[in-house]
Amino acid sequence: MTQYVLEMDSGEKRLNELGYKQELRREMTLFKTLAITFSCMSVFTGTPLYGQSLRYAGPATLIWGWLVVTFFTWFVGIAMAEICSSFPTTGSLYFWAAHLAGPSWGPFASWCCAWLEIIGLTTAIGAQAYSATQAFQMFILIATGTNKGGGYFASRSVFVCMYMGITLIWAVLNTFALQFIALLNIISIWWQVIGGLLVIIMLPLVAPSTQTASSVFTHFETSPESTGISSVPYAVVLSVLLSNYCLYGYDAAAHLTEETKGADKTGPVAILSSIGIISVFGWAYYLALTFSIQDLDYLYSADNETAGVLVPAQIIYDAFHGRYHNSTGAVIFLFIIWGSFFFCGLSVTTTAARVVYAVSRDGCMPFSPVWRKVNPRNKVPTNAVWLCAAITMLLGLPILKMDIVFIAILSISTIGWVGGYAVPIFARLVMAEENFKPGPYYLGRARRPVCLVAFLWICYTCSVFLLPTSYPIRWKTFNYAPVALGVVLTLVMVWWALDARKWYKGPVRNIDVQNGNNQHPQSHH
Repeated sequence: MTQYVLEMDSGEKRLNELGYKQELRREMTLFKTLAITFSCMSVFTGTPLYGQSLRYAGPATLIWGWLVVTFFTWFVGIAMAEICSSFPTTGSLYFWAAHLAGPSWGPFASWCCAWLEIIGLTTAIGAQAYSATQAFQMFILIATGTNKGGGYFASRSVFVCMYMGITLIWAVLNTFALQFIALLNIISIWWQVIGGLLVIIMLPLVAPSTQTASSVFTHFETSPESTGISSVPYAVVLSVLLSNYCLYGYDAAAHLTEETKGADKTGPVAILSSIGIISVFGWAYYLALTFSIQDLDYLYSADNETAGVLVPAQIIYDAFHGRYHNSTGAVIFLFIIWGSFFFCGLSVTTTAARVVYAVSRDGCMPFSPVWRKVNPRNKVPTNAVWLCAAITMLLGLPILKMDIVFIAILSISTIGWVGGYAVPIFARLVMAEENFKPGPYYLGRARRPVCLVAFLWICYTCSVFLLPTSYPIRWKTFNYAPVALGVVLTLVMVWWALDARKWYKGPVRNIDVQNGNNQHPQSHH
């Protein structure tokens, strides 16, 4: 026994101090953790939003907006890295919230944060499934002869079947041991890096003509006739949504801390490195797309080769077809982008299942004992994986009737996921410093200004995703996010007020360090 204690990993030691025993396999290295985090963020994430964002306020806003969002994202990342260093646990955000908010507010802060995380991550799988399906739809359309040449364009019902199919594949892959997922994520990081570089470097080189630097960096124009938005500040805010949506997900590193070696150091490093890499790569990708535009108005025409569905697909098609008079290159590039979404969705499914498992371990979900079961053979929370897949599939059903569903899913996932960041950061901002036990990565006096900027930025991000994205507002253009989110959060709050506050005390310790014997938490239901 004593020998084991001597060789105990620093992250595991801290986990035991926090009241949890090591249940998941701790075999992830920094590189593997970075690979999963990087996959969750993905270089091409914003592809489905690019066309709309470009239309709101022109290229300059889109390009400079990315830098502004990156600047503020660093504050959030730095604040989270400090907390992650102190609390390397799988439930991460809601666990942090419980500890940082103190004994009186802890349970409520933890409850709110847990539900925001669950809402954000399960809908994020849907957002990736939609994006992947859309990229695949374009891939098939261009490969079979384009919209103009009688190519196959998947109907809504076929689209929904493809959406369901990809969700099922992710769920099946996630029932294997984490080592297998980690291997896929190593393929993923090379796919993203090599594929990303290929698209970023080749696209402007292949394009028959490129836009001038002044048109990319200084051209500003709103298009009220197509978006219905004539207010300049409003158009700018909506144009920057692309960047708000792409630049989060770096907390994935924190969710894997119970499975990572030396997590109190590697967690923060993975969080900050992934922000650094993605902010550079993402910006380069949008620059490459914007420089390669051949005919701006044609991109949006319903009669073009991609049926006006996905602007980046049309930009890529125009570049290759303009240069080589065939669409092979465009098909390959779309396959790279589809692969990126495939790996991203796979990682998001991994992360979402870990959150559901962690939250159920603390009795916070209905039927918690079912979702917290870990498959004894490969140590994976299989039931949690399938629950996430089932929710994602239900979210996809309205696609049969409406296009705006994607914006709603995407908004809910961003508000839930990023909103989850706000709770521990706010708690860290207002807590007494002597109650905080710092890890190796510590901000010291800088924490108040850093946390304040981070918290305000998160509030801004969440509020802009509730705005209507096109006018006039009709059933088909209405952003359903505020309604859907309002209903779910109201139910969660009512449940808290009537019942949960009596028994939910925040994260449940499942280790009794004093006597050295493990105790399982009793279910409260």
